[in-house]
Amino acid sequence: MYSATTTLRVRYSETDRMQYVYYGNYAAYYEVGRVEALRQLGLSYRTLEDSGIMMPVLECHSYYHKPARYDDLLTIKTTIPQMPVLKIKFEYELFDEAGTLLHSGDTTLAFINMANGRPVRAPQAMTDLLAPYFNDQQGS
Repeated sequence: MYSATTTLRVRYSETDRMQYVYYGNYAAYYEVGRVEALRQLGLSYRTLEDSGIMMPVLECHSYYHKPARYDDLLTIKTTIPQMPVLKIKFEYELFDEAGTLLHSGDTTLAFINMANGRPVRAPQAMTDLLAPYFNDQQGS
């Protein structure tokens, strides 16, 4: 299992009239978590796209535990629970500064060849970087 954390401060424009984070913004927070987790692993989305691989979202699930509010400093913990093969699953937990779990969720993305739009296996560069975290575990 691979995990990484990053922080993000809630901006006013991301809140509703009650100053709670608008529910639709959590998907954007997931993207921040994914991009930064891969960057911390040593692989950027840009590198994947430059190599001809795109990763569209197939599924997105959200669970609201407590509201995040304007100006909260959130910690986004992003986990890849299994070695990717044709798809990759990311799990997310968002905490406030006190360490309270505010939100959790997951997304599943596919690996797609940008030239022909067909599914492909996870890029070797990614699986090489993830291998030490999985002890030869097989994924999906």
